[in-house]
Amino acid sequence: MRIALGVSLLVLLGLGSAVYWGAVPVDLRAVRDAAWTSIAPPPPVRLPPPPVPVTVAQARVEDVAITLSGIGTVQAYNSVTVKSKVDGEITQVLFDEGQDVKVGDPLVIIDPRPLQAQLATAVATRAKDQALLVGAVLDLKRYEDLVLKDFASRQQVDQQRALVDQYRAQILADEAQIDYATTQLGFTTVRSPLTGRAGIRQVDQGNYVHSSDNTIIVTITQLQPISVVFTLPADDVARAHLVPGQVHVPVLAFAADDRTKLDEGTVDLVDNTVDPTTGTIKLKASFPNTDIRLWPGNFVNGRLVVDTRHNAVTVPVQALRHGPRGDFVWIARQDGTVISKGVTPGPTDSGRVLIERGLERGTRVVTEGHFRLEDNTKVEIVHSLAPPG
Repeated sequence: MRIALGVSLLVLLGLGSAVYWGAVPVDLRAVRDAAWTSIAPPPPVRLPPPPVPVTVAQARVEDVAITLSGIGTVQAYNSVTVKSKVDGEITQVLFDEGQDVKVGDPLVIIDPRPLQAQLATAVATRAKDQALLVGAVLDLKRYEDLVLKDFASRQQVDQQRALVDQYRAQILADEAQIDYATTQLGFTTVRSPLTGRAGIRQVDQGNYVHSSDNTIIVTITQLQPISVVFTLPADDVARAHLVPGQVHVPVLAFAADDRTKLDEGTVDLVDNTVDPTTGTIKLKASFPNTDIRLWPGNFVNGRLVVDTRHNAVTVPVQALRHGPRGDFVWIARQDGTVISKGVTPGPTDSGRVLIERGLERGTRVVTEGHFRLEDNTKVEIVHSLAPPG
C-alpha cells in the first residue's frame, strides 16, 4: 500500500511539473480519477444469498370426509334424583358412591316395622269382615227358607241380602287397603329406577326422611348410551341437505384440543326450530360411550360427516397460505427454486386441506420455511414429508 501511494505521488509530481512547464496538456479530472483509482480498494464481490431451508410435502389423492363442525353439550340420556316415597328412618345404605347399578338394585332400606304393622292390621280387618260375611250369608239362607213358609217377611230377606252385599264390599275395601299397605311396605326398600352410575350420597344411615320433603338420597345417571346436543348454523345445516326431524348422520366427538377423538356416534334428530337471535339450530346425537369418555355437562367439538369426496387432492394444512390476492401455496420446482400458486381450498380434515382447484397429485409444496420466500427464491429441502405408504 505504501509503495502504491509513493508511486502515485511520484506520478502526480511528474505530471505536475510537466503541466507547470507546459510540456503536457492536462485534464485535471482525469488525473484525479486516475490517482484515486490507483489507491482505492477493489469493489466488494457480491455473493448470491444462500438458499432458504424449507420442508416440503407432496400433494396426494385420497377420500376426504366433508364435515360440519360445532360445539356440543353432553347430556345424560336419563338422570333421576332418587327420593323416599315413605316416611321413616334409614336403617341401611346398600350402595357405594360412584357404583354402577342396574334397574331394581336396592339402594337404601327404610325402617319397615311401622308399615308392616299397618299391613298386618289391614289383613286382620279383612279376616274379620270375611267372618262377618260368612255369618250374614248363612242368615240370608235361613231367611230365604223361612219366607217360603211365611215365618219371615220379605223385608227381612231384603235387609239380610243388603247386609251380605255390604260385607262383600267391605272385603273389597280391605283388599285394597292391603294392596296399599303392601305397596307402601315395598317402598321401604328404595331401588334404582334405571341402569346407570350412582353419584354422591346425600343421606346417611340413621337419617329420618319424609316423602313430602325434597331430600335427595342419590342421583342415578345413565352414561351408556349418552347424548350430545350440537348447535350449528342453520345455513350450514341446510347446505348439508339435512332437514328437521329424524336423521341418521355419522358424527365424531373430539376433546377441547380438537384432536383427541372421544367417541363415534350418530345424529338422530335435527330440531324443528331455528333460534332467531343466533341463526342456529340444535342437533341431538347419541354415542355408545363405551369407555365413559363423555361426561354429562362437558363440552365437546363435533364433526358431522355429511358427505365423502372421492379422489380429492389434499395437502398439509401448513402448506396453505393466505395473501392479499387470496389463498396460495409455495411450489418447490425441480431447479431448486419456488413459485407461488393460487389455489381454491375446501374443507379440512385430520390435518389436511382439500384443494378444489390449482394443484395436481405429486406436486411438492412447502410446509415450513415460508417467511423468506419470494418467487424464484433458491431453496434447500432439509426435510421431505413422505406420503403414507
